[in-house]
Amino acid sequence: MAYETIDFKADGSIARITLNRPDRLNSFTIHMHEELRDALANLGDARVLVLTGAGRGFCAGQDLNDRAVAPGQAVDLGETVEQCWNPLIRTLTSLPQPVIARVNGVAAGAGANIALACDIVVAARSAKFIQSFSAIGLIPDSGGTWALPRLVGQARALGLALTGEPLLAEKAEEWGMIWKAVDDESLDAEVDAIAARLAALPPLGLAAIKEMIRASWAHDLDEELDRQALAMRRLGFTEDYREGVAAFLEKREAKFTGR
Repeated sequence: MAYETIDFKADGSIARITLNRPDRLNSFTIHMHEELRDALANLGDARVLVLTGAGRGFCAGQDLNDRAVAPGQAVDLGETVEQCWNPLIRTLTSLPQPVIARVNGVAAGAGANIALACDIVVAARSAKFIQSFSAIGLIPDSGGTWALPRLVGQARALGLALTGEPLLAEKAEEWGMIWKAVDDESLDAEVDAIAARLAALPPLGLAAIKEMIRASWAHDLDEELDRQALAMRRLGFTEDYREGVAAFLEKREAKFTGR
């Protein structure tokens, strides 16, 4: 489909999706959700996905001017969450491809939590993360109440959610909320280097790492050890594992096929 609110490129091993409503800080409408859903379902042979925003912001969450959630009207926000935001977060966290959030500016509301749903978050030093829900009487949706305490602890999660105080990228890195904060002019080079590195690694192994770590919260140590044994057994029989070992012993570059 032809996209109006996002830019989508899926040529080769690295797919790139840019939220493209810069005049509205890339805030979401129902139409943007539909287009992003379509793009995420058509990543093709891409081994890595980079998600970012156009202009000066990453994403400001929900566009409150969208007719589906217009202010001053009796709107079922639970329906909006169930139909739009929850499926998006579930898709990002369950994709086999690693997802890199390139946070180029403000990430507010659901936009902040979309970034936190990605596997690796690299932010420009000028970027800010804002849990802006309390100002309009809401809770951090899009996984926010789940991700925040796990990333930064309960005290910091409550502080961020209750006050809506902006968190600078550098502090977010210090707190362990994101992977890395870099100088604004280095953002593209850093994200491109990480994406290229991941694209060259065995995709089945990366998918397993992502799934195992994300699901580990639901298991105790004994269960996780059993899950590790099953995963190692499965991965040990792959062609990519044999290729990786052979390349290491032969001191050459490995060529992984995802089989």
